Amino acid sequence: MPTKSKAMEKKTLNSPDETRTFEKGKVELASLGGITFGRANFEPGWRWSESIKPIVKTEYCEAPHVNYHVSGQLRIRMADGTEQEFGPGDVGVVPPGHDAWVVGNEPVVVVDISGMREYAKPAVRKVIKKARKVKGKKKR
Repeated sequence: MPTKSKAMEKKTLNSPDETRTFEKGKVELASLGGITFGRANFEPGWRWSESIKPIVKTEYCEAPHVNYHVSGQLRIRMADGTEQEFGPGDVGVVPPGHDAWVVGNEPVVVVDISGMREYAKPAVRKVIKKARKVKGKKKR
């Protein structure tokens, strides 16, 4: 994974650059070297389609994820119906187009190095890009 940094850098997720809170969870973010690291904390009962979907207003999570699962059990279902469960020590690559939820009564902690920059933010950029495309077309 290429970085934009030419010098060693260090930050800590214990004092994040930004924290985004939402129903039954939060993400803590630290950016350096052109990469945004995120630590997601999901409480029992958290589900992407219930906690994040109302914020981003997309059918599925459109963020790609490359992550390490620290604790708890997280089940992920892709738009095509395939499912996988992740637990402590697991690493995963999850493409856009999925729902996810906490399994059981233990909180989930996941560290993610991809897809966190825009996680749990309204999907405004896509709407703006589409509007620009429509506006840029000439009528004949």
